[in-house]
This record gives sequence, C-alpha cells and structure tokens, in this order.
Amino acid sequence: MGSGRSHAELTWSAKKPRERRRREKLQVKRLLALGVPEAMVRKLTTKAVREMLCCPEKVRRQWAAKNG
Repeated sequence: MGSGRSHAELTWSAKKPRERRRREKLQVKRLLALGVPEAMVRKLTTKAVREMLCCPEKVRRQWAAKNG
C-alpha cells in the first residue's frame, strides 16, 4: 500500500484562490490589449476568456475588422 505522500501539498502544490484571481486578472488584461471592448470582456465567463486567448491572432484580426 502507498503512504499517501504523492498527493500531499508539499509534493504537489494545491491550487490557491489568490493565484486563480491573479491569473484571471492577467487574462482579462491580455484580452483588452488584443482590442476586445471592456464591456464585452466583463460579460464573458472565465472559460470563454481562456478559449479566446487560445488563438490571440484570430481575436486580434476579428476585433481589428470590427473596429476599423
């Protein structure tokens, strides 16, 4: 039998709420830098924000076409 050490926090750090908020805030800043309007970014879920950041060039072109 195992000792359970492989899942201890010292072995594998737990996800922390503060780090999650920091990452989400950074992702929102990245979307704003790509040209997405702030009003739209506020309405997006965190999952939608992450999906948009998977293809940043596509998002940049899409919003450049709408703005320009």
